[in-house]
Amino acid sequence: MTTPWGAFALSRFPEDPRDRLRAWDASDAYLLRHLAGLQDPLSGTVVVVGDRWGALVTALAEHRPVQITDSFLAQEATRANLARAGVRPGAVRLLTTQDPPPDRVDVLLVRVPKSLALLEDQLLRLAPAVHAGTVVVGAGMVKEIHTSTLRLFERILGPTRTTPAEQKARLILCAPDPSLARPAGPWPYRYTLPDGIGPASGRPVVNHAGVFCADRLDIGTRFFLRHLPDGRGARRVVDLGCGNGVVGTAVALGNPEADVLFVDESFQAVASAEATYRANGLSGHAEFRVGDGLSGVPADSVDVVLTNPPFHSHQAITDATAWRMFTGARRALRPGGELWVVGNRHLGYHVKLRRLFGNSRLVAGDPKFVVLKAVKH
Repeated sequence: MTTPWGAFALSRFPEDPRDRLRAWDASDAYLLRHLAGLQDPLSGTVVVVGDRWGALVTALAEHRPVQITDSFLAQEATRANLARAGVRPGAVRLLTTQDPPPDRVDVLLVRVPKSLALLEDQLLRLAPAVHAGTVVVGAGMVKEIHTSTLRLFERILGPTRTTPAEQKARLILCAPDPSLARPAGPWPYRYTLPDGIGPASGRPVVNHAGVFCADRLDIGTRFFLRHLPDGRGARRVVDLGCGNGVVGTAVALGNPEADVLFVDESFQAVASAEATYRANGLSGHAEFRVGDGLSGVPADSVDVVLTNPPFHSHQAITDATAWRMFTGARRALRPGGELWVVGNRHLGYHVKLRRLFGNSRLVAGDPKFVVLKAVKH
């Protein structure tokens, strides 16, 4: 990526030489060009929210920025990209969406996320630190910026306008108004699960902003909950890509002796999973881990892995995440251990499972979804 601050070799995480997706896009480049053209140099506390792979903070490292991200993978990519660029440790402060934000923000740069709820939550958290002189610039591809996006900036921070599009990217320019009366944020959001879905029926769920289907039970998970293994005899169960943790919580409700590991690459998701588990008054052993799938889980140590793999990486459609989840599950499962997967029927996960495990059985299906089971031999 060539910028006014130099040229940088950037990679996503985990690095894969076969991956053709870049670690930056036209909106990152547009934002950096805009900053370089400002009359006043960047000064004070620079905060970058939603920097997807660390491209922005790597380019701006001399200004000692603070990065705030919901993604473990983005944070790891940032560390690698900073090291590759020769940035000294500590020059960039890495925070998560669950960490307290800085007390004062003089430059606020926002990569518009896919989730409008996450954007709302982060702007509300940062608004008290923003002052009338704060430089506020949002960035995204044209298809990512909607009228609702601009209204959020207007309602929470102040008057907002957009720039002309360049290479299908657009900037959001906001003039902060500290006198605005801001509403209280709705997050975390809590609701009650419907009946007819097994042990989790009628149980509470807690969702932080940005978690998939945070205000309702999505139909894929609803179908999965009706067809989960009973869990009896399973000592170690993993809710992989746990989201709000409703699947792992259902397992714990049905089998109080189970040792459940909730894992997701989203800090918001893992916080939601723990809150959901606690809200159900469960007292068994559970572990809540933010990480890259089952990396770090010992081989041959797990009885059952349950997952509903995502098939998007930001705006890109890809099966790379699902493949890594399946590969990690096979390594972590004990001989005889089971991987249970729910997914859209058209994704053809049974082909991948047969290739990796040598077997795949249809547990349940409807016109849209299938639940599949693969056994490690």
